[in-house]
Amino acid sequence: MGLVVKRELSHYFKTWSGYVIAAAMLAITGLLYNVFAVGSTARYSSDVISDFFWALSGTTMTAALFFSMRLIAEERQTGTYPVLASSQLSDGQIVLAKFASVGALLFIYCVLTLPMPLLVLVNGKVAVTHLLAGYLGVMLIGLAAASMGLFGSSLVDSQLVAVIVGAVILVAMLLLWLTAMVVDGTLGDIIGYLSLHNKHFDPFKAGTISVANTVFYLSVIGFFLMLSRNALEARRWRA
Repeated sequence: MGLVVKRELSHYFKTWSGYVIAAAMLAITGLLYNVFAVGSTARYSSDVISDFFWALSGTTMTAALFFSMRLIAEERQTGTYPVLASSQLSDGQIVLAKFASVGALLFIYCVLTLPMPLLVLVNGKVAVTHLLAGYLGVMLIGLAAASMGLFGSSLVDSQLVAVIVGAVILVAMLLLWLTAMVVDGTLGDIIGYLSLHNKHFDPFKAGTISVANTVFYLSVIGFFLMLSRNALEARRWRA
């Protein structure tokens, strides 16, 4: 598994794609941080940090989709997937290794954003625990998006189609809260609970590490990784 992770990371560091994705998302994060979080009026430092994590969650999910779109689809496009499939790794191990490589990239991306909240930490009053909780939430929601992107990549041979499939799933889960507003009763509560962002990310954004919401994100990640493994197994049997 380690060799697969190393190969994936090497690809991103040796080609332009990883740098372009990271640079674009960092630029958007910085712009949103300046426009929405900092602004021109005086604000509480905690509010600035909360808005920063709101912006960062969006760019991290976007980066996760683009990082993950090539994981399986490119292997099929280039004809290298049969070699990978014939290795000693199981389909589940292949999925985990690919997913771990994106997790490492997202961690590096989050580290690169640290100067922004640190400016607030130095010049204002912000609890370190707020930063830790916020970054934990960003990583969790980013990994959830990556698992959806990986699932999309496991279904098709085209990277473009893979990112579209992942994006459709992600947007659908993000917008479930709108559906919940027009559905009454228990069903509405269930739909609202499955919404990926508002209900589950807000505590992290506000500086609270929520065990229940952590479990929710881990469950989403596990679910889509399982679907990715099943998709690979189905293709293996058809072959």
